[in-house]
Amino acid sequence: MISLSQNMKLSLEQRLTPQQILLSTLLQLPLLSLEQRIKSELEINPVLEEGEEEDEEQDEELEAPEEPNDEEAEKITKELELLDQNHKDDEYDHKELEEAQADSDLENFINDEDAYEIRIPKDKNEEEFERPEIHKPTLPEHLLEQLHMIDLNNKELSIGEYLIWNIRDDGYLDPNLNLETVAKMFETDLKTVEKILRKIQFLDPTGVGSRSLQECLLVQLEEKGEQDTIAYKIIKDHFDDFKNKRYQKIMDALEIGKDELQKSIDVILKLNPKPGEGDFDTRSNYVIPDFVVEKIDDKLVVSLNDWNIPPLRISNIYKKMLMNRKKYDKETRKYIRKKVESARWFITSIYQRKLTMLKVMEAIVEKQREFFEKGPEYIKPLTMREIAEIIDMDISTVSRVANGKYVQTDYGVFELKYFFNEKIENEDGEEISTRKIKNRIKEIVANEDPHKPLSDDKIAQMLKEEGFPIARRTVAKYREQLQIPVARLRKGL
Repeated sequence: MISLSQNMKLSLEQRLTPQQILLSTLLQLPLLSLEQRIKSELEINPVLEEGEEEDEEQDEELEAPEEPNDEEAEKITKELELLDQNHKDDEYDHKELEEAQADSDLENFINDEDAYEIRIPKDKNEEEFERPEIHKPTLPEHLLEQLHMIDLNNKELSIGEYLIWNIRDDGYLDPNLNLETVAKMFETDLKTVEKILRKIQFLDPTGVGSRSLQECLLVQLEEKGEQDTIAYKIIKDHFDDFKNKRYQKIMDALEIGKDELQKSIDVILKLNPKPGEGDFDTRSNYVIPDFVVEKIDDKLVVSLNDWNIPPLRISNIYKKMLMNRKKYDKETRKYIRKKVESARWFITSIYQRKLTMLKVMEAIVEKQREFFEKGPEYIKPLTMREIAEIIDMDISTVSRVANGKYVQTDYGVFELKYFFNEKIENEDGEEISTRKIKNRIKEIVANEDPHKPLSDDKIAQMLKEEGFPIARRTVAKYREQLQIPVARLRKGL
């Protein structure tokens, strides 16, 4: 006998809207990548166009729509309201939209932001400034080009693009990225996200997008078809012993001799532990700062280096097509309405990106005022959480803004992550930036005897004598962050 029952379950689930996903993606993009993304959007969305003023002659040539009667006008008004159904907070009507498009002024898309500053149109008589061309493509650009050649549906393609933009300069996936969160974001399952990540890992350079060194090396061996070799077994089953040079333990476990082990090690050493470096190393490219901080009249002024980002607007031609019910059928106007909504999301996200980035940078400048006024030696302890609390945003938003962005100062160009560091107190109760301590650890290791490398205990003791009271485990933590191996692995032959 089968019994049926009904249960009610109350659960709280967080889902990101397409607009939130788009803004999240745009926040991650550095300046050059944002320029490319805007160019791409202009190509694929015919409704979106650059906001240069149209010539009067051209406006006169446009076919004016027929004057609607009262009943038809009411229907048109309802259609225009459909465009605003996902933007209930935007307080503009049809007349405001017409004026905004005619004047190339898109402030109304985010008119709740008082801090927005309208871009002054370029003087056409001024000489155009040409930025030096980047000869080498960036790693994300190289991967995106290959991704679009794989047979993926639209959702899988979006997931792949999101994963690629979360790959660090060294070729590894950002460890802060949770694949389960990505799956929820795109309303799919974890297995699908992992399948797409697996496809990315076999793009060129092989191993890119891996989550660990072990996974990176295994992918490269699989790509070479060496799954049945000793080298593959060493990495797959004895990676910890290999990493710590416990070679005798490996030979006993695999029942192999020294010569066979050496051949396998030679194969492993030819693999690339950092697939993102080399031809795609961003350090070999020009660094275009995203921000500029200048001291003007004893005030620190923050500005976005976005002079090359064009103002955007929705095409007047397509607006008139949408309003002309007699000349264009329902399917045509439905297509235009979809494209208009997509363009509005994109325009809104561009401006929200600008406002968010300025808020983050201004908060950093306020907390690190001495750095910008006196120099790098005056850097203070600072965490992303502090900035997130100041601007009342999520810490993940601050992380996206800081990732891969640079600021031009009177003392050089710095990555935004440079300004975030923890703190400790010395014996006098003074707060000291952990960056200073890390730099000192690097100096100590660089000057040690390679035949007698210093242990973490010894380094901690030396730092205490210099006024930095930190424990051995803290030294070990900082050493690992600096990618300095333990003492026995630093010992020379």
